[in-house]
Amino acid sequence: MTTVTVNIDEKLFQNRYRVDVGRPHVHIKNPDICVNDCTDKSCTFVCPACCYRNENNGSVTLITDGCLECGSCRILCTEHHNLSWEYPRGGHGIQFKFG
Repeated sequence: MTTVTVNIDEKLFQNRYRVDVGRPHVHIKNPDICVNDCTDKSCTFVCPACCYRNENNGSVTLITDGCLECGSCRILCTEHHNLSWEYPRGGHGIQFKFG
């Protein structure tokens, strides 16, 4: 049996991302909800592109550059409805190299 190791950083490097400066396609509506109401901060460990970061003060930082537009964060945040998510404008966002 052969073991195959996959390096996610190498796989993500294959894609390109065109940033729509000043117009992120996803944002946190109310940062206080992340601090006060969201106990597990699941977006910080489920996002495959690591766009969410759990800060020391309990807040969540979102950097959309490199977002894969998979929608995982939208599904995870259904309890709090604290994300505004839409597809990027044409020509912006993820550009998959292989398909």
